[in-house]
Amino acid sequence: MVEETPQSGEDRLIARYFRPLATHPGALGLSDDAATLTPPPGCDVVLKTDAVVGGVHFFADDPPELIAKKALRVNLSDLAAKGASPAGFLLSLVLPETVDANWLDAFARGLGEDAHAYGCPLMGGDTDRTSGPLTVAIAAFGTLPTGSMVRRGGARPGERVIVTGTIGDAALGLQLRRDPQATARWRLDPRQSAHLLERYLLPQPRNALALALRQHASAAMDVSDGLVGDLGKLCAVSGVRADIEVVRVPLSEAGRTAVAGEASLIETVLTGGDDYEVVATVAPAAMTALAAAAEAAGVALTEIGTVAEGRGAHFFDRAGNALLFKQPSFSHF
Repeated sequence: MVEETPQSGEDRLIARYFRPLATHPGALGLSDDAATLTPPPGCDVVLKTDAVVGGVHFFADDPPELIAKKALRVNLSDLAAKGASPAGFLLSLVLPETVDANWLDAFARGLGEDAHAYGCPLMGGDTDRTSGPLTVAIAAFGTLPTGSMVRRGGARPGERVIVTGTIGDAALGLQLRRDPQATARWRLDPRQSAHLLERYLLPQPRNALALALRQHASAAMDVSDGLVGDLGKLCAVSGVRADIEVVRVPLSEAGRTAVAGEASLIETVLTGGDDYEVVATVAPAAMTALAAAAEAAGVALTEIGTVAEGRGAHFFDRAGNALLFKQPSFSHF
């Protein structure tokens, strides 16, 4: 008689919290060392990975279900900007000793809710212990018709620059987390403060607009490190210049109130990052179709400038004066 090998603690953890999320048949119920993903005929697989680290991308006391959702959504945002439909993801979870069963229950519940909502099932991953901060690393996969990915390098002179949603809310929300007294300085009401804090906690990736971006945008990327820096990266790869009217950059009601109370915050708004919106370039003839698709998808779309010959992203105030920034883009290094 051969005795059955007992499960390790890691095996039990995976079976309890994460096997229910592995709904794709290629995940094999997380019973193997790898998974399989077969794209539909005539499709490419788009690959993306981002990690979130405690004390860097979120606070230690943030709700675990929102940490999970943020970790997945920052990757989904990149897939959206490329025009890809989510297909699945891998999860590497590095847990400090302080994490308990209640925390894991909430984390897995939040992750499962978003995996279902965005049609992006768990395909596999890894779990580890650490004496350092909690780290959640996700590699996400998307699919799209072969050769149709929206790259950074397609912008052309004469095109329009557009952004989705509103810019700067998450960066302002981070400042509020660090300095709650800013609420009074910026003359925010409780509803406005809550909006900014929520935008920092929980990104809203624009996957509903992925198909329209693929059909109508010439270049695109998600805005994760600040509009100024990310648009600058797009311009560098495309070999063009973008001229942006700051007054046209869309701000939420809370963002406008904060900037009105402290004018220097406009730099935080434009360079702070964590927006997880999409910046794209669009030919004039395609603007109407893209705007109609955005309206149908319930995604706000704003034209903020134009593409021209030259280099770099240039931002101008209402009087036409060029703005200079201390640090155009968030960087970990």
